[in-house]
Amino acid sequence: MPRNRAFSEPECSAEYSADYSVSLPSDPEHGVGRTHEVTVRSSGPCLCLPRFMRLTFAPESLENLYQTYFRRQRHETLLVLVVFAALFDCYVLVMCAVVYTADKLAPVLAAAAGLVAHMLLFVLCKYRLLPERVARRFLPYVLWVLILAQIFCYLGLNFSRSPEASDTVGWQAFFVFSFFITLPLRLAPIVFITAVSCSIHTLVLGVTVAQQRQDALDEGALLRQILSNVAIYLCAITVGTMSYYMADRKHRKAFLEARQSLEVKLNLEEQSQQQERLMLSILPKHVADEMLKDMKKDPSQKEMQQFNTMYMYRHENVSILFADIVGFTQLSSSCSAQELVKLLNELFARFDKLAAKYHQLRIKILGDCYYCICGLPEYREDHAVCSIMMGLAMVEAISYVREKTKTAVDMRVGVHSGTVLGGVLGQKRWQYDVWSTDVTVANKMEAGGIPGRVHISQSTMDCLKGEFEVEPGEGGSRCEYLKEKGIVTYLVVVPKQPLRNGINGVKLSLTSSHGGSPPLVNTKERNGSLSLACASPEEPEEPDARVRGALESGEEDGEAVNPSFPNPRRRLRLRDLAERVIDASQNEQELNKLLNEALLERESVQALKGKSTFRLSMRFIDPEMETRYSVEKEKQSGAAFSCSCVVLFFTALVEVFIDPWLVANYVTFMVGEILLLILTLCSLAAIFPRVFPKKLVAFSTWIDRTRWARNTWAMAAIVIVTMADIVDMLSCRQDHGGMGNGTAGPPWPGGCGDQPKYYSYIALLALVATIMLVQVSHMVKLTLMVLITGATGAVNIYAWEHIFDQYDRHRGEQSTSSLVPSKYSMTVMIFIVMLSFYYFSRHVEKLARTLFLWKIDVHDQKERVYEMRRWNEALVTNMLPEHVARHFLGSKKRDEELYSQSYDEIGVMFASLPNFADFYTEESINNGGIECLRFLNEIISDFDALLDEPQFRCITKIKTIGSTYMAASGVTPDANANGYSAKKETLSDKERWQHLADLADFALAMKVTLMNINYQSFNNFMLRIGKSMSGAVLAGVIGARKPHYDIWGNTVNVASRMESTGVMGNIQVVEETHLILKEYGFRFVRRGAIYVKGKGELLTFFLKGREKQGSFVNGSSVTLPHQVVDSS
Repeated sequence: MPRNRAFSEPECSAEYSADYSVSLPSDPEHGVGRTHEVTVRSSGPCLCLPRFMRLTFAPESLENLYQTYFRRQRHETLLVLVVFAALFDCYVLVMCAVVYTADKLAPVLAAAAGLVAHMLLFVLCKYRLLPERVARRFLPYVLWVLILAQIFCYLGLNFSRSPEASDTVGWQAFFVFSFFITLPLRLAPIVFITAVSCSIHTLVLGVTVAQQRQDALDEGALLRQILSNVAIYLCAITVGTMSYYMADRKHRKAFLEARQSLEVKLNLEEQSQQQERLMLSILPKHVADEMLKDMKKDPSQKEMQQFNTMYMYRHENVSILFADIVGFTQLSSSCSAQELVKLLNELFARFDKLAAKYHQLRIKILGDCYYCICGLPEYREDHAVCSIMMGLAMVEAISYVREKTKTAVDMRVGVHSGTVLGGVLGQKRWQYDVWSTDVTVANKMEAGGIPGRVHISQSTMDCLKGEFEVEPGEGGSRCEYLKEKGIVTYLVVVPKQPLRNGINGVKLSLTSSHGGSPPLVNTKERNGSLSLACASPEEPEEPDARVRGALESGEEDGEAVNPSFPNPRRRLRLRDLAERVIDASQNEQELNKLLNEALLERESVQALKGKSTFRLSMRFIDPEMETRYSVEKEKQSGAAFSCSCVVLFFTALVEVFIDPWLVANYVTFMVGEILLLILTLCSLAAIFPRVFPKKLVAFSTWIDRTRWARNTWAMAAIVIVTMADIVDMLSCRQDHGGMGNGTAGPPWPGGCGDQPKYYSYIALLALVATIMLVQVSHMVKLTLMVLITGATGAVNIYAWEHIFDQYDRHRGEQSTSSLVPSKYSMTVMIFIVMLSFYYFSRHVEKLARTLFLWKIDVHDQKERVYEMRRWNEALVTNMLPEHVARHFLGSKKRDEELYSQSYDEIGVMFASLPNFADFYTEESINNGGIECLRFLNEIISDFDALLDEPQFRCITKIKTIGSTYMAASGVTPDANANGYSAKKETLSDKERWQHLADLADFALAMKVTLMNINYQSFNNFMLRIGKSMSGAVLAGVIGARKPHYDIWGNTVNVASRMESTGVMGNIQVVEETHLILKEYGFRFVRRGAIYVKGKGELLTFFLKGREKQGSFVNGSSVTLPHQVVDSS
């Protein structure tokens, strides 16, 4: 299931779906965030609901997982329902105890039994003592039946002798609403059980009252009471459904945020592993760790440093191996440049696997030269043995290439043991390298070696301890340096039998393009890049999917542990999950399993425990966190205000049924509804800004973000609902003011004074409207509920005292049973409901604050992902050109892709410091050579700093080789021939070669920079620079395990020869380059014809500077210190 298919597109409006849109971190290869949406199905068991309220996730398995999560979230709310039921039992016990008589024994016993049962359920649920299946499937229904039985027991045992149609209606409505906010069931079952409960309750009351009053039954009054009951139940069910819907939306949003949190964690892990893989593929871990540490330093700390940071470490007792391909020129002439890069890629990838097997750290690839070290960064006692085995394996591998390509290629291997200084120089294109006299000796051991043999020095021989048979090497006869230093050399005798670890078992599947064997590599051309099918280093190669060039039986699963390229444990990543798991159902199960584990992990953390919040107020201790929470926008505030409108509507409907002639009811309804609609619209304006005027939207936004204004707005809504009820009650009192002294009676039967209980039930509905408010603290809700309870209680006990007394006397005439006066029982009922709702409000706020903390955690993790991505980009672009880095960060690591790009016209430059070799010493005064390299690091870093100037934007540093600096111009992703994005056909000759002129300016700027360094350090370093522009060049990355960016072609070879045959202090170019640069105002001195190896006689020139200001494509000009300004 690809991530963008996890949810189907919503059918609801954008306003509703926006609440569920969760933007996930961008995929590296896409650069944009993904959005998950919920599906709104038009089918299902709840077709009676509005279309926008039928929310389900797609696919079904995700919806099932959400329902599991939802039930777990509502486990604590089920405890709240148990507390509600226990409070009801306590209410019954109190009501019976106050006026206790013998006939009260049965309801007392029933209430006591219910209280014990509820306490037992509370303990079982709190400590999860019930089996999960029983608690999930049966417990909600058991609790529903128990509460229903308690209500009917109280009704039947306490009011059986003088029943009224209004008895226990308030409690029934209270529990109906409570089922919606607490039961861990889907909406359809809750609607069903509440409908069944209300139907049974209404039927029982109607039948009982009709039977008891057969002789004096007022059918009209009974019908109005039944309709009032139905209106109250409908109000509870409607508001309960809205409450369930709001909670469901909130939990679905939290569920998606949990999914996002999981995605973020996986992305964070993937980013970390990707960073580590790429870093450790180029740099040893100890160097990479130090670089990361420095990159995260505050910029002010870096400014205080006297020198540029240098990462250099001394390593003793290591073995250095140099290996060169003999006959490479013949091989390169027999195939195209791209075929050559493919062959080198596969060959060096095989060498990298051998290096992993024999504990080598590959240092660099220099053209056709490969060199590595054993014993670094961690010391190995068998470093010399491992290096010789590596050399023998390389000779064996190249012999297979020789056999298949029918060319006389071979490997010349030299090994020397000693001490090296390993690290990174410069600030750009970091590449790990080693320096020391012993490195020079190892290089000369290779140069003085014999093709097909491993040539070792005496120091390496001393480390072997007789492990290998050797014969005299006589390296001094082939290398003057070895002869001058008096180094004794040996040639390792190839063992007749395969050594342990199976060196001879290594084979390559290579063939020429003309042979009948399998193809060299599986490639696919796409946008100038070649894709090499090669097994990921993270996973073993399967026999049926083994790529050409895989190791055979010599390696166990083709994998080995390499400290320079770790093999991290495989982890699931959602981005390419569908490509890794073929079976869609298995894919879905894996994703859901991870998501469920993440949800369980998150729920196990009690976010509000400890010192994060105050115990009483539940406010965050951290003022900043409390401020962030207070301004958090809740998109359901409009729905909460609409609940007040619904409550007021049903309130007026109940009063119409009770007393249709009470004019005050209609007035309060119209005024209240208008005011509530105004409040609701003001709340909705911020949610739907396109629908409402801008000023209203701004005002609504201000209300949402200002706590006191938001609380005032909420209090106004509840005050309107409450005052409507109080005004109606007082108006009813005036109509029945003479009832107390018997001088007047009601003008019509069945008026508001005959059924005073319903007004207390209306107050209960006002309490329901209060807890529906969102973004209001539980303390504000408590204040509002105390206001409602206090006002209603005062009217019941004082203003309506005569009405309730008359009601009780009329009822007492029909029964001998003693009851608590209704004015007190109704007030206590409202008080108990208030306590219950306050307990629930604290629970809701705790949940809201917990969800807020989880949301903050997701946000923080996203920030960490983006920060890690920034480090990724900074690190990678310091190792590879930016466009190549994007290719590697965006590519999937299952199939390593070989990046290559051909260029017709680029410039190449080599700049060396020939006299640095005389400056470099390994004496103790120079800290074994480290201080000399520190000075070289300053020089290279200053050269790197030049590349940050806008003028040199089209110049790319390729690498440094010892004290030689290599750069190229025109190597850009969007151009084939120049450093600018325009097509070659549309450019003039001057614009076409502008990048070459910039490269010449860069070379001159390097000379000026070095001159300044010499002036400040009292040194006399000089640059020897060679430049060239001729023929096609191929830029690419070779090495499946350790990406190495380089360029190949005739231009590179000529530029290298121009440097090596040049003169210190001069920039040497060939005639073709001279002719191009002359048009840009550069001054040259003819050197003449010189012999260049492999090229014969070439006419060369020395570039001396500019005669006038450089002109650039964009019309700007920069005067460099070496330019001669034309005053005319």
